Amino acid sequence: MPGLFNDIIDHMIGAFTFDLGRYLIAAGALSFILWAFGKWSEARRIQSRQAGFADYKREFLSSMRTVVVFGLTTISTVLLEASGWITVMTGEIIWPLFVVQLLAMIVAHDAYFYWMHRWLHTKTMFRFSHLHHHKSRTPTPWAAYSFSSFEAMTEAAFVPIYVFAASILFDGMYPFAIFLFLAHMIVRNVMGHAGVELFPAGWTRNKFVGWITTTTHHDLHHSQGNSNFGLYFTWWDRMMGTEHSDYEARFDAVAKPIQLSVGAAANISIAAFSLLAVVTTANLI
Repeated sequence: MPGLFNDIIDHMIGAFTFDLGRYLIAAGALSFILWAFGKWSEARRIQSRQAGFADYKREFLSSMRTVVVFGLTTISTVLLEASGWITVMTGEIIWPLFVVQLLAMIVAHDAYFYWMHRWLHTKTMFRFSHLHHHKSRTPTPWAAYSFSSFEAMTEAAFVPIYVFAASILFDGMYPFAIFLFLAHMIVRNVMGHAGVELFPAGWTRNKFVGWITTTTHHDLHHSQGNSNFGLYFTWWDRMMGTEHSDYEARFDAVAKPIQLSVGAAANISIAAFSLLAVVTTANLI
């Protein structure tokens, strides 16, 4: 029992610092990039209105609460591992299995998020929990973790549930696959709440990448509230008829090609790459 108690304390400390770090770095880095390239950002702003100081304050403070709830909720992972219900794979990585685990976790999370999100939009659950997140009518990168305590718990529940399932399907789960999943999740999350279209013109109409959600996709959800429930992909929205009817037109309106000098284009590319590199490096530390 003392050993389990120490494991729980270590998990809480690690979960708090990990989630706080990835939130601050991802939201802060993207906010800096949008500020540094202000002319480009303003030309691609999705809504005419802009968030105010009160919005930033609410998003940040509620995100701090979310970090605490994430840590408490994922204590279940420690308990499940101690009881033998989940297995963390150690030793040499079998890379084909690793890739399958990572992709399966991302696809499974997208499905989990879609249906959980639609549930939170039922009349009772919206008033009880999800209304807090939708106070960000004009979202910013800092809204990525702006949840009520209940919604934060349902968001965090995916990882222990999935790792439990993966322990049955794959006889365990690679910790590095979970780490990359979490890094991918926060990067896509802050991008979805950027308020500025980050994807290139023509994205939604391209058969190779059009099924990947854009910033406009989630921004329409915040401004309209009754469509675009997906997180990473458009699959579920299109299958269930919940994609906004003007999604592609609204995307085209803000994602028009902008003439940039070679230097400016290079700076934007470097900044975007730096965002991914900084988030990944910080999570590894």
